[in-house]
Amino acid sequence: MADIPGQTAPMLEQHTIGFVPASDRHGKVRDLFTLWFGTNIAPLPIVTGALGPSLFGLNLWWSLIAFVVGHVIGGALMALHSAQGPQMGIPQMIQSRGQFGTIGALIIVLIAAVMYLGFFASNIVLAGQSIHGIVGGIPVNVGIIPGAVGSAIICIIGYRLIHFLNRIGTWVLGVAIVAGFVAILISDLPADFLTRGGFNFAGWLATVSLGALWQIAFAPYVSDYSRYLPKDVGVAATFWTTYLGCVLGSFLAFAFGAVVALAAPVGMDTMDGVKTTTGALGTTMLVLFVLSVISHNALNLYGAVLSIITSVQTFRARWIPTAQARVVLSVVILIGASVVAIALSADFVSHFVNLVVALLVVLVPWTAINLIDFYIVHKGVYDLESIFRFDGGIYGRYNRAAVIAYVAGIVVQIPFMATSLYTGPVADHLGGADLSWLAGLIVTGPIYLLLVSRSTGPITLGLRTGAENSGHTGHLATQPQE
Repeated sequence: MADIPGQTAPMLEQHTIGFVPASDRHGKVRDLFTLWFGTNIAPLPIVTGALGPSLFGLNLWWSLIAFVVGHVIGGALMALHSAQGPQMGIPQMIQSRGQFGTIGALIIVLIAAVMYLGFFASNIVLAGQSIHGIVGGIPVNVGIIPGAVGSAIICIIGYRLIHFLNRIGTWVLGVAIVAGFVAILISDLPADFLTRGGFNFAGWLATVSLGALWQIAFAPYVSDYSRYLPKDVGVAATFWTTYLGCVLGSFLAFAFGAVVALAAPVGMDTMDGVKTTTGALGTTMLVLFVLSVISHNALNLYGAVLSIITSVQTFRARWIPTAQARVVLSVVILIGASVVAIALSADFVSHFVNLVVALLVVLVPWTAINLIDFYIVHKGVYDLESIFRFDGGIYGRYNRAAVIAYVAGIVVQIPFMATSLYTGPVADHLGGADLSWLAGLIVTGPIYLLLVSRSTGPITLGLRTGAENSGHTGHLATQPQE
């Protein structure tokens, strides 16, 4: 469909966590494909994909199969969150108040903020490593600074620039990674390139989990990048463009990481392996990956900023912050995250992996509750005035059903966890494969649905129509388009 009034909106984004009215909606649904495809052609997913052969002992074919299974499953959940954006017109984290209440949602918002900060800091370390690989005289700690500043500038300008850069990145990075595959495969490959490793059930499950968790990690902020689209783009189109872009982009990056791991000398750092195995393209690819990190890392900073603003607004219900608040907070986070990244850069990525695994344990039940509530319980109909009130309006400060299901979803994961701090009995029996995310998804949704179905209130069951919401109560409400 054609762009509407928002097409002439200023490049500097004016909204933060407030509702985006129809007059400010703009863009095309296909922009979601380029956003999520371009975002995933980057060093961090490449490094993660390399773990299939290098850490879990899989050969190339079993690694690729595991990647497909993990991304296909996790991508469906991620894209279902994205489809909420045009229908709600508000960021994902503040929308969670409709399920958890204003105070109940706060813990989810803070956890998401910490995860975004972890992603942001780890990516600027990778940017520093890539810059060091390009120009050996630049130390990693010095290379971190331009990576961080570049991401902050993009974050400050906001939504439209993020989409614009990823439209360009999809073509440039897509061509580059295909060229990288060709360069590696026509070179003198190690004799054991196709035979190194094999199949082991625990390693394969762990690699599937890597793919699924990679996708689920986007869930808390994916709809932030679809909320400006016109509402009539519909749920299905939003889902499929997000799904295909994210799954294809991340699969290519994971697969490239596995190929690099098998083509490079055993034990070599993955990004050094990219430069070594792609020959004449090596330096060019590192330059493109630095630009990719700077561009897509703005999403992590943007998500952290919106989450922190949401946390503050919980206690200042009348405050709907403007672009100025986003600018100030972006600078503060930039400085803090850069200091931490520089201090821990020697082993930051391993610390980051442990952090994300731990955080996903508490985010997976939120995913299940949010999707069940949006698509089955409320069917996309929410009272936005209540969402922005301190007392939560019709949703209250706590939703007992959501809190109980959420806690149960965390507890049930414990036997299936496999982290550096704790390995549960089931994970230990499976050789260290972490399937906690799957257990959390399977258990949390039905518990929440059962508890909500016992409620007698029509609002809790989502039985009010959009007309009833807006015409009889005076509340601003949303209703999805099919």
